[in-house]
Amino acid sequence: MASPPVAAILESLATAGKAFDKNEAGSREALIENSRALVAALEIPSEFIQRSFWAEPAMSANIAIAVDVKLFQHLKEAGDAGLSGAALAEKTGFDVDLLERLARHLVAMNILTYHDGAFHATALSKSLAEENYQHSISFCYDAARASFNGFPEFFKKTAYKSPASGGLDGPFQDAHKTKLPFFEWLVATPPYLQYFGSFMSAYRAGKANWYDAGFYPVAERIITGFDAEASDVLLVDVGGGGGHDVAAFAAQYASRPGKIVLQDRESVIAGVLASTEERSYEAQPHDFFTPQPIHAARAYSLHSILHDWSDEKGVKILENLVPALKKGYSRVLLNEIVVSEEKPTLAATSMDMMMLAHFAVRERTEANWRAILAKAGLKVVNIYTYPGVAESLIEAELA
Repeated sequence: MASPPVAAILESLATAGKAFDKNEAGSREALIENSRALVAALEIPSEFIQRSFWAEPAMSANIAIAVDVKLFQHLKEAGDAGLSGAALAEKTGFDVDLLERLARHLVAMNILTYHDGAFHATALSKSLAEENYQHSISFCYDAARASFNGFPEFFKKTAYKSPASGGLDGPFQDAHKTKLPFFEWLVATPPYLQYFGSFMSAYRAGKANWYDAGFYPVAERIITGFDAEASDVLLVDVGGGGGHDVAAFAAQYASRPGKIVLQDRESVIAGVLASTEERSYEAQPHDFFTPQPIHAARAYSLHSILHDWSDEKGVKILENLVPALKKGYSRVLLNEIVVSEEKPTLAATSMDMMMLAHFAVRERTEANWRAILAKAGLKVVNIYTYPGVAESLIEAELA
């Protein structure tokens, strides 16, 4: 299919703009998507190369430097007055000429502005000054970018074959000269485990959760029909980490029937139990590669769990869950990316590249998901989506 003509893109932009004015879900993302399409339709090859291989890599490098010298924080603190090149150079310890050149490129990339003889923060740069985004930048530039930069040489060496699924000889290991799996490398290389945690919190910030209104119909699909005689558990969050999802779910459905249970590795649950914060859910150690101990719960949620694993390991995780399910009653809820084959989104494909680079696994298409679920004895009931959110909610049950 040919690319849409400029007139059609402009029409789509206008439609998305009207939706944005009405605060419609997904309209902001639609504006961005159409804006990218417009640039792609208008750029000539030389401009594409200049942007992709000069401007954007230089921008990333300059932003990484900005983190080191707290440039965004200094401009945020300066307020409406901004800072002259000399003043900003003094605060950051830069040579003024070099500082102005680097900052000027950030102006050209719409990260900063310059007027009245001073550099000024933007809404974006003020947000980037927050700690979780500062950590995210350091993780992406130092840990992730090296893997992508190594793609051409790595895949040439491997005769352009996919790395062994879930193996330890992928692009990440090659780039960082390590035999460690990604997460073990993070633990062994401070402070990148902390930075990765910040990256994951930043990645999901501002997006609708699967249990929010208009996404997955929680009341209709799991609260209605809850059978306390089958089990007193409404929801089990399998591999739910520190409990962010279950805490938010519990707050949103305060009048729900049944209990909510958080499960994760023993070390993670120990941290949750050690916290003095009040909990509206139970916490239980559980390794999802072992049989699920809670039987006949209404729903079992796995949020971005299976995408970390190969198909074979994913099937094993699900097979350990299957014996606990009550046929016709229990639901398996997978909050995962479903990659569209016809209209893949940037959010989906960029995460797929992250998974290829760091875990030697993949994000899955709908066909991939149906196949992996079928191997475990499950069937897809429905796939729910929400405008502008990369992840879908796959509802499955015993086949």
